[in-house]
Amino acid sequence: MLENLKDTLFVRAFALAKVPLLFLTRPRVVEMADDRCVLALPFTKVNKNHLGSMYFGALCIGAEATGGVIAMRLLQNLKTGKGSLIFKDFQATFLKRAEGETFFTCKDGVAIREAVARAADTFERVEIPVSITATVPKKFGDESVATFVLTLSLKVKKT
Repeated sequence: MLENLKDTLFVRAFALAKVPLLFLTRPRVVEMADDRCVLALPFTKVNKNHLGSMYFGALCIGAEATGGVIAMRLLQNLKTGKGSLIFKDFQATFLKRAEGETFFTCKDGVAIREAVARAADTFERVEIPVSITATVPKKFGDESVATFVLTLSLKVKKT
């Protein structure tokens, strides 16, 4: 629990400094492991649309943050150079209305770690697809409300 609080504070501090819109959504780290990351967005007035479901933009922010936080942590710990990341493209499939706290899960941690290592070794841009699944456990259990595939683009520069 304390580790999740530390990870949540890291994400929110980064968001406040670099991506204020992400900060406004109040992301919370539910799980952070080498192979996966789970972030949650609360079902608040800021994140809801006029129909009473999670706003399209908030869902996209949750997917982007979940796909990027693993890479951010890995890039932060590089000793060979300074890394940066961006998403090159974004595909989404919305299956159900997200009408509650929404959990975003990325299970591509191993592939992200390998891509960061490749970028650090070659100093070339590395791109990989990252998959994220959104669920609303209190309403639908493990059933997906949306799926996302983002192309993560990584670059490491020598320091």
